[in-house]
Amino acid sequence: MTQKDITFVADFLTEHFNEAPELYNRKGKYFNVERVGQYLKDEDDDLVSPPNTEGNQWFNFLKNSIHLKESPLLFPYYPEKSLHFVKRRMEGVIDQCLQKPADVIGKSVHQAVCMSLYRTSQSEDSTPQLFKLPFLWNDKTSNIHYVLFTILENSISKIYILRRHTDTSRSVSNGILAVEFGNFLNNSINESLDSRCYSCLDAHFYDDETVTVVLKESVEQEGKERVLAQLPLS
Repeated sequence: MTQKDITFVADFLTEHFNEAPELYNRKGKYFNVERVGQYLKDEDDDLVSPPNTEGNQWFNFLKNSIHLKESPLLFPYYPEKSLHFVKRRMEGVIDQCLQKPADVIGKSVHQAVCMSLYRTSQSEDSTPQLFKLPFLWNDKTSNIHYVLFTILENSISKIYILRRHTDTSRSVSNGILAVEFGNFLNNSINESLDSRCYSCLDAHFYDDETVTVVLKESVEQEGKERVLAQLPLS
């Protein structure tokens, strides 16, 4: 160690571990603990060396504000407590704030309809992901909610469109339907049915009347691997 290191340690000990007679009547050590570490202790006891808030602009601002001084919107400050104590108090307040909305929302949500989309095997193996790229769209003009998705095991060349009226008491025609791409882009009837088969990589609503899809050709060819198509919803 250099003399500079020794001086640094000596100064640290001198500053933080001097005897403090004013602390003799309090439990714990009779000297000041390191000032940063005391904030990190997971205890409810008061800090041994609380911070000096004199001249703090924020406290002065609150003290001189009639409206903010007693405002329930401001989280109370505990200058004598550690950060763990403040954290627990804040978590309790946040949990209390979220509990009422959770109860109200939970009671207002109910199942409108149940559809069986596919069945999986009951084996102990982990169930593969069959439901892919669900995309939600709300048509505010006609008050209809749409869900676009694909089912991998069923057919990768199909996208499914589920639609429900936002008013759960009303129904819509063709509540769920499938759009199969297959070989619809074939240039001639002479082309093989299997040579130009397409699967859907992604699908999103472009607007209330148009769906944009990214298609992948099953047989990879240079310049023909991907197709971007916009399909009218009608």
